[in-house]
Amino acid sequence: MNNEHLDVQVVFALPQRQEVVELELPSGTTVAQAVESSGLLQKYPEISLARNKLGIFGKIAKGDTVLRQGDRVEIYRPLIADPKEVRRQRAAEGKPLKKGAE
Repeated sequence: MNNEHLDVQVVFALPQRQEVVELELPSGTTVAQAVESSGLLQKYPEISLARNKLGIFGKIAKGDTVLRQGDRVEIYRPLIADPKEVRRQRAAEGKPLKKGAE
């Protein structure tokens, strides 16, 4: 590999599996450009760069963040349920919280 290209992964987690696309992109490529280059937007029309949050190795990143060699870009699905609301419902039903929950 030379300094003009980056090897990165773009990942989209589905309920049963994850899609991983390995790419070689030019230096200076942004998070959003990597997602667009991955083909995942075409394969999964439910993904929207305006709606889905993006991250690098589990940390939220903006679409204009410039990638580094070896980065793993992650496309996050929206939450189905608000975790705070689920806790409230469990408490109202008298169910014990799982260990580690607040």
